[in-house]
Amino acid sequence: MQLINLEKVQHRIESLKGEELYLHLEMTTGAYASHLDSTKHPAANFITNTKIKYDHGSIAGIGPYRVGLKMAEGWIYTEGLTHWEEEESERLLLAGHDGQGKLVVALQLSREPF
Repeated sequence: MQLINLEKVQHRIESLKGEELYLHLEMTTGAYASHLDSTKHPAANFITNTKIKYDHGSIAGIGPYRVGLKMAEGWIYTEGLTHWEEEESERLLLAGHDGQGKLVVALQLSREPF
Protein backbone atom coordinates (compact mmCIF):
# COMPACT_ATOMS: atom_id res chain seq x y z
CA MET A 1 0.00 0.00 0.00
CA GLN A 2 1.09 3.56 -0.58
CA LEU A 3 0.09 6.99 0.63
CA ILE A 4 -3.26 8.17 -0.72
CA ASN A 5 -3.23 10.16 -3.95
CA LEU A 6 -6.40 12.25 -3.61
CA GLU A 7 -7.07 12.67 -7.34
CA LYS A 8 -6.51 9.00 -8.21
CA VAL A 9 -8.68 7.75 -5.35
CA GLN A 10 -11.47 10.18 -6.30
CA HIS A 11 -11.28 8.86 -9.86
CA ARG A 12 -11.60 5.26 -8.59
CA ILE A 13 -14.58 6.26 -6.41
CA GLU A 14 -16.25 7.80 -9.46
CA SER A 15 -15.56 4.73 -11.58
CA LEU A 16 -17.48 2.48 -9.13
CA LYS A 17 -20.45 4.83 -8.67
CA GLY A 18 -23.86 3.37 -9.48
CA GLU A 19 -22.68 -0.25 -9.41
CA GLU A 20 -23.75 -2.96 -6.99
CA LEU A 21 -20.61 -3.49 -4.90
CA TYR A 22 -19.45 -5.50 -1.94
CA LEU A 23 -18.35 -3.47 1.06
CA HIS A 24 -15.75 -4.34 3.66
CA LEU A 25 -15.50 -1.81 6.49
CA GLU A 26 -13.60 -2.16 9.74
CA MET A 27 -12.24 -0.04 12.56
CA THR A 28 -10.27 -1.02 15.61
CA THR A 29 -8.35 0.68 18.36
CA GLY A 30 -6.81 -2.72 18.96
CA ALA A 31 -8.95 -5.54 20.27
CA TYR A 32 -6.18 -6.37 22.71
CA ALA A 33 -5.07 -2.81 23.48
CA SER A 34 -6.16 -3.01 27.11
CA HIS A 35 -3.95 -6.09 27.65
CA LEU A 36 -0.86 -3.93 27.12
CA ASP A 37 -2.19 -0.71 28.63
CA SER A 38 -5.19 -0.75 30.96
CA THR A 39 -5.93 2.93 30.18
CA LYS A 40 -6.75 2.04 26.55
CA HIS A 41 -10.37 1.37 25.73
CA PRO A 42 -10.66 -1.40 23.16
CA ALA A 43 -13.17 -0.71 20.41
CA ALA A 44 -13.81 -2.31 17.05
CA ASN A 45 -16.37 -2.78 14.30
CA PHE A 46 -16.40 -4.98 11.26
CA ILE A 47 -18.76 -5.53 8.34
CA THR A 48 -17.93 -7.50 5.22
CA ASN A 49 -19.53 -8.61 1.96
CA THR A 50 -22.54 -6.34 2.35
CA LYS A 51 -23.95 -5.17 -0.97
CA ILE A 52 -24.23 -1.43 -1.51
CA LYS A 53 -24.79 1.01 -4.36
CA TYR A 54 -23.89 4.69 -4.01
CA ASP A 55 -24.86 7.60 -6.20
CA HIS A 56 -22.27 10.06 -4.89
CA GLY A 57 -18.86 9.48 -3.37
CA SER A 58 -15.96 11.69 -2.42
CA ILE A 59 -12.66 11.74 -0.60
CA ALA A 60 -11.60 14.85 1.29
CA GLY A 61 -9.04 16.15 3.76
CA ILE A 62 -5.33 16.84 3.84
CA GLY A 63 -4.36 13.53 5.43
CA PRO A 64 -5.57 11.50 7.10
CA TYR A 65 -8.48 11.49 4.66
CA ARG A 66 -12.19 10.80 4.91
CA VAL A 67 -14.55 9.16 2.42
CA GLY A 68 -18.30 9.59 2.21
CA LEU A 69 -20.57 7.44 0.05
CA LYS A 70 -24.19 8.62 -0.40
CA MET A 71 -26.71 5.88 -1.00
CA ALA A 72 -30.45 6.10 -1.62
CA GLU A 73 -31.18 5.24 2.03
CA GLY A 74 -28.23 6.80 3.84
CA TRP A 75 -24.49 7.30 4.07
CA ILE A 76 -21.29 5.38 4.66
CA TYR A 77 -18.55 7.53 6.17
CA THR A 78 -14.97 6.59 7.04
CA GLU A 79 -12.29 8.83 8.52
CA GLY A 80 -8.60 8.32 9.24
CA LEU A 81 -7.54 6.88 5.88
CA THR A 82 -3.87 7.13 4.97
CA HIS A 83 -3.06 4.47 2.35
CA TRP A 84 -4.48 2.82 -0.76
CA GLU A 85 -3.62 0.03 -3.16
CA GLU A 86 -3.07 1.61 -6.57
CA GLU A 87 -2.33 -1.71 -8.31
CA GLU A 88 -5.92 -2.87 -7.72
CA SER A 89 -7.78 -1.72 -10.83
CA GLU A 90 -11.09 -3.51 -10.15
CA ARG A 91 -11.39 -2.79 -6.43
CA LEU A 92 -10.85 0.16 -4.13
CA LEU A 93 -8.77 -0.74 -1.09
CA LEU A 94 -8.22 2.05 1.45
CA ALA A 95 -6.67 1.79 4.91
CA GLY A 96 -5.68 4.01 7.79
CA HIS A 97 -2.52 3.16 9.71
CA ASP A 98 -1.36 4.64 12.98
CA GLY A 99 2.15 5.98 13.70
CA GLN A 100 3.37 2.44 14.38
CA GLY A 101 2.01 1.15 11.05
CA LYS A 102 -0.87 -0.77 12.63
CA LEU A 103 -4.23 -0.92 10.85
CA VAL A 104 -6.84 1.34 12.45
CA VAL A 105 -9.49 1.61 9.74
CA ALA A 106 -10.23 0.03 6.35
CA LEU A 107 -12.77 0.73 3.61
CA GLN A 108 -12.86 -1.63 0.66
CA LEU A 109 -15.21 -1.83 -2.33
CA SER A 110 -15.31 -4.62 -4.89
CA ARG A 111 -17.53 -6.04 -7.62
CA GLU A 112 -16.73 -9.51 -6.19
CA PRO A 113 -17.06 -10.71 -2.57
CA PHE A 114 -14.02 -10.46 -0.33
